[in-house]
Amino acid sequence: MKTVVIVPTYNEAEGILTMLDQLLHQAPDVDILVVDDNSPDGTASLVTAHREYRHRLHLLSRLKKDGLGAAYRAGFSWALAGSYDAVVQMDADLSHPPERVPALLGALEHADVAIGSRYVRGGGVRNWPLSRRAISRGGNIYVRLVLGMPVHDATAGFKAFRRAALEEIGAVHSESNGYCFQIENTWRASRLGLRIAEVPITFTDRAVGTSKMTSDIVREAMLRVLTWRWRELAHRPVAVPAEPVEGRCDVAV
Repeated sequence: MKTVVIVPTYNEAEGILTMLDQLLHQAPDVDILVVDDNSPDGTASLVTAHREYRHRLHLLSRLKKDGLGAAYRAGFSWALAGSYDAVVQMDADLSHPPERVPALLGALEHADVAIGSRYVRGGGVRNWPLSRRAISRGGNIYVRLVLGMPVHDATAGFKAFRRAALEEIGAVHSESNGYCFQIENTWRASRLGLRIAEVPITFTDRAVGTSKMTSDIVREAMLRVLTWRWRELAHRPVAVPAEPVEGRCDVAV
C-alpha cells in the first residue's frame, strides 16, 4: 500500500531530524508529511533543509498552533487529496517506536484501523513515573467503561488507517482538538463496526523537547467522552462540522 506517515510538530527542533532518519530507515517505502504549527524554534526549516530524502519528505506549514486535532485534520486532508492507500499518525518525539510502523501496516491486511497499543500482551511503557502510569491506565479504563469500546488503548496516538476507514469515520470533520482527538476517531471506528487491531508497542517517554499535555487537555477529554455517551443514549447523531484547512504545503528538497 502506498503510505504516508503524518507527524505533527510544534517546537520539536531538538529531535525531529533523528526521528525522521529513524523512521525512513525502519520504513523505507513510506512518505512522510510533517505538519508544523509555525514552530518558533525553526522545526520547519530543519525539515525543509533535510535534503537526503528528496521527494519522500513533505512539509505542511500551518499559520498557528491550534491543537493536535486540527494539525491531524490538516494532514488527513492532505493525504486524502493524494493517492495514498494507508495513513499512519505518530508523534515526533520518538515516544512511538518507528520500527513498529511496518507492524501497523501489516495489521491493515486484515483490519481497517491498527492501533499501536501499550496495554495488550507484549506492550508497555518506559521511563514513566508511577503517577503518569496511573493517569494513563485510569483514563483508558474511564473511556472504555463510559463508551463501551472493546479497545485496550483507547487514548493511543500511534495508529494506521486504511484510506477508506479515514473517509468513513469522517476524520477530517472530527470535533476534538486535544489528545481527545485520539479517542474520538477510535470511538467512531468502533461504532461503525470497522475492524480494529491492536499491535503491541513500547511507549518511551520523550527524551528531548517539552510535553504538550495540560490539565485543560485532560478536562476536554473527560467532558467530551461524557457528551458523546449522552448523545448516544439520547439517540442524537454526532455533529461533524466542516473545518477549513489552514496552511501551505512545501516539498522538502
